[in-house]
Amino acid sequence: MAATPQNPAAPRRKVSRHRGEGQWAVGHFTPLNGNEQFKKDDDGLNVRTRIETIYSKRGFDSIDPNDLRGRMRWWGLYTQRKPGIDGGKTAILEPEELDDEYFMLRVRIDGGRLTTEQLRVIGEISQEFARGTADLTDRQNVQYHWIRIEDVPEIWERLEAVGLSTTEACGDTPRVILGSPVAGIAEDEIIDGTPAIEEIHRRVIGNPEFSNLPRKFKTAISGSPLLDVAHEINDVAFVGVNHPEHGPGFDLWVGGGLSTNPKIGQRLGAWVPLDEVADVHVGVLSIFRDYGYRRLRTRARLKFLVADWGVEKFRQVLEDEYLNRKLVDGPAPDQPVARWRDHVGVHRQQDGRFYVGFAPRVGRVDGATLTKIAEVAAAHGSGRLRTTVEQKMIVLDVAEDRVDSLVEGLEALDLSVRPSTFRRGTMACTGIEYCKLAIVETKARGAALIDELERRIPEFDEPITININGCPNACARIQVADIGLKGQLVLNDRGEQVEGFQVHLGGALGLEAGFGRKVRGLKVTSEELPDYVERVLTRFRQEREDGERFATWAARASEEALS
Repeated sequence: MAATPQNPAAPRRKVSRHRGEGQWAVGHFTPLNGNEQFKKDDDGLNVRTRIETIYSKRGFDSIDPNDLRGRMRWWGLYTQRKPGIDGGKTAILEPEELDDEYFMLRVRIDGGRLTTEQLRVIGEISQEFARGTADLTDRQNVQYHWIRIEDVPEIWERLEAVGLSTTEACGDTPRVILGSPVAGIAEDEIIDGTPAIEEIHRRVIGNPEFSNLPRKFKTAISGSPLLDVAHEINDVAFVGVNHPEHGPGFDLWVGGGLSTNPKIGQRLGAWVPLDEVADVHVGVLSIFRDYGYRRLRTRARLKFLVADWGVEKFRQVLEDEYLNRKLVDGPAPDQPVARWRDHVGVHRQQDGRFYVGFAPRVGRVDGATLTKIAEVAAAHGSGRLRTTVEQKMIVLDVAEDRVDSLVEGLEALDLSVRPSTFRRGTMACTGIEYCKLAIVETKARGAALIDELERRIPEFDEPITININGCPNACARIQVADIGLKGQLVLNDRGEQVEGFQVHLGGALGLEAGFGRKVRGLKVTSEELPDYVERVLTRFRQEREDGERFATWAARASEEALS
C-alpha cells in the first residue's frame, strides 16, 4: 500500500541513485568493485618491476595480495591449486586457503607461430623450472606449472631472448591473438592474416592504453576456409572472405564467448581489407575499454554490451566514434569444406613442400617431449612449427622425401599423425590437478577415456569432439562440442558424492554454430564415463541417417537415446 496522508504508517520507499555499469565513456570512473579498484591503484603492467626487484628476492610471502591474485596475471602468472584439496571445497575456501606457493605461467604464442629454437627453449625451461610440465592450450599457448617466484625473472630473460613473452597472457587485457596455424602456407588459403597479427601485437600488447579493460579480450584472425580459429566464440574475429568487388579480406565478428553465459559472435556485415584490420581491431578494443560494463565481473565481457546494443548500434559507434569512416559491406564466409579443422595429418603447402599436424593426448605434453619435437622438426629441414586451437601442433616446410621419416620420429614420441577419432577429437582443460576453480580431474580422465574408447569401438571413424571441463567456466569449450562434459560433484548409485559431469550434446562451431543440448537430469560419474560415451555413440550409429552429423542427430534424438 502506498504512503498517503490517510496512511501515515506505510513505509517510505528508499530511493537510491543508480551508479550505472561503470562505463568510462558515460563518465563512470569510480571503481565499483575490488578488481576495478586495484587496477585504478596501479597498472598491472607495473608489477613486473616488483617481481624482479622484490618478490623474486624475498620470496612468496613478500607478495602483496593485490599483486598475487590480481596484477601478476598481467604477466601470465596465476597461483596454482594447493595439492590435496578436493572439489567440494573449491567454492567454500578463501583464496589464501586454495593458493599454493607455486604458479602457473602462460607463454603467449600469437598466431601459434614458433621456431624450433623457441620450442627448444620452452622445453628446457619446463625441465629446469616447471617439473617438466608444459601443456598445449586451446588458445595456442603453452602453460607451465610449479613455477617459483624466485625463478620468474630468469624465465622471462630466456623467453625474451628468443622472441617470446608472457606479457598480458592473462588478466583484464588483450589476450593472445589466435591465428590460422597454416597462415601463409596452405594451398587453399583465402588470405594470410599474419601481417595483421603482427601489427596488432605491435600496437596493443604491453600498451598502457589497453592494459585496463573490463575483463579479458580475445581475438581471432584467420584466412583459412576451414574456419580454424573458433572465431565464433571470440570477442572480435576477422574471418577470411572474398568480396565480389574488392577481393580477399575479412568478415568482422564481435561478441562471442562461452563461460556460464555463452553467446555466439555476431557478424557486423562489414568487409575489412588486410591493411585496415589493426585499425578496426583497435576500434573494437577501445569500445570495450570505454563502454564495457565494469560494475559486475559476471557482465564485464564484450558479449553483454553487444547483446544490449545490437550489431547495428555497435557498428555505428565503431564507425562514427572510433574509425571516423564507414566500413564496406561484405559477404559472410562460406561453409567450411571439411569437418576437422585442426590440420592434423600430412598436407601439401603452396610451395610444394608439406606440413604435418600431430595430436598429443588432450594437450598434455612435457618439456622433454617438446625439446625432442624441436629436434625432430629441425632434423627434417623445418625451422618452423605451429600450435593450434585444438591442442595440436604442426611442423611446417617438410620436403616430400622427408615426410615419412618425420612421421616416424613423431610417432616414436607417441605423437600421432594419424590419430583415432577419439585422440583427435578429445581435449581437456587443466582441471583440479592445478586449477583453483576446478571441481574434478580432467587431463588424466580424458587420456584414459581415449584409451578405453579406442579399445571398445576401434572402428568408429566419424568426426566427434569430446571436450572435458573441470568447472562451469568452459575453458575447454564444452558447449560447442559434440559431447561436452562439465565437471561437478554427483551422486553415484550408492548415494556417495563423487566426481562426475553434466553432459551437453550436439554443440558445434562453423556456420551452423550452436550450443549443446542438456538432457534433464543427465549426469554421469567419472567412473561411468566410458560406458556412457560408448552407449551414446553406439545409438548414434544405429539411428543416424546417411551422412548425418552427431550434432544433427543429437538435436532430434529422444532423451532415452541420449541417456
